[in-house]
Amino acid sequence: MARLIRPLANLHEQLRRLPGIGSKTALRLAYHIINMPAEDVQRLAAALVEAKTKVCLCRTCYNLSDTPECSICADPARDKSTICVVEQPQDVMAMERSRGYKGLYHVLHGALSPLDGIGPDNLRIKELLRRLQQGEVKEVILATNSNVEGEATAAYLAQLLKPLGVVTSRIAHGLPVGGDLEYADELTLARALENRLRL
Repeated sequence: MARLIRPLANLHEQLRRLPGIGSKTALRLAYHIINMPAEDVQRLAAALVEAKTKVCLCRTCYNLSDTPECSICADPARDKSTICVVEQPQDVMAMERSRGYKGLYHVLHGALSPLDGIGPDNLRIKELLRRLQQGEVKEVILATNSNVEGEATAAYLAQLLKPLGVVTSRIAHGLPVGGDLEYADELTLARALENRLRL
């Protein structure tokens, strides 16, 4: 069986380390990169280095930014009385795509997962509490994922925030628009019933 030449094998190995990229996809990408014009490869490499060196965390909400404070926190038009707590920076982008939320965010950078050794001290929970002590925030929306870790994190935060006197809410979970009941899992159906609206 033929083995990959060393530079191609190294590229394959690095690509394979990316999340969601299996060995076959990594090999396909490696061959694609090898066949790209040299200028395109240099632009790709430069983009990777620039992203790694210039992207930092916002000092307020811990979202990704290329300035000390992200554009959302710096926007005077945002509602500073509401904070939406999410697990990861990509969750901020998902919420922003909805165009329905005009408040601020707080990114935890994970969710509670004792089996993986992730406890409260591994998340940006202290920083959230510090923000709430300033007294400007009236509501915290918990928008963690609807899985075991996300639910545990939301429950933990709800208990932690209760004595602070801020309204704490949880995003609703249920059936997606256009979804069929027959394809929904039991937990999604249970949530849809639990969060039903009176007409």
